[in-house]
Amino acid sequence: MVDVTAPRTSCATCSISGPTPLARFRRDSLAWPPMARQELWRDRGRCNRARRARDAAYDGRFFTCVRTTRIYCRPVCRSALARTDNVFFVPSTAEAERLGFRPCLRCRPDAAPGTAAWRGTAATVARGLRLIGTGFLDSHRVSALASRLGVSARHLTRLFIQHVGLSPAAVAGTRRVQAAKRLTSDTDRPLTQIAFEAGFRSVRRFNDAFRRTYKQPPSRFRQSRRASTIQPDG
Repeated sequence: MVDVTAPRTSCATCSISGPTPLARFRRDSLAWPPMARQELWRDRGRCNRARRARDAAYDGRFFTCVRTTRIYCRPVCRSALARTDNVFFVPSTAEAERLGFRPCLRCRPDAAPGTAAWRGTAATVARGLRLIGTGFLDSHRVSALASRLGVSARHLTRLFIQHVGLSPAAVAGTRRVQAAKRLTSDTDRPLTQIAFEAGFRSVRRFNDAFRRTYKQPPSRFRQSRRASTIQPDG
């Protein structure tokens, strides 16, 4: 069983390299220190440029209050941009609401990164990632995972896309193919056995996923890995 909490996955002959979904999720969750969040809103020019560009890098770091509508938004809000002289910036949703502004129904600033609602959904995603790491989706549907976490399947998928960038099924698929690659490379077990140990429900699905990810069948991948470890006589 492969552990999705491992910090990195890489291989000279494969196309997957970079942080795992859980590692990337943890990194992004901690991307902005509290002080940076507190001070940025004071820089009106920088905030206004981020707002006009709808720059996702600033999401949750400040909020835009629109004087004419008495609504506050996230920097990434897709609504029509308010005039610059009609907006000002605050560091938190609490401050916006203290001043009498209402949250935008389109961008939902109450669920922006760093807010209480966001931290709650982040915890749900983290629990889901841990369950997927144990192979839960190898024998259960996404609906069963969602029920275990106390949310609907549709909402769980939405949370995974928001926090991880992948659906629960895609995360599980990545876990399976990485486990299969590791077993194929590091053991002499039959490929049929590896397919089921990695969590695939059939050998065909194993072969298809392996070809799609590594651009070659598992048998050829194993041969090339073994050939690369043979030292020439000298």
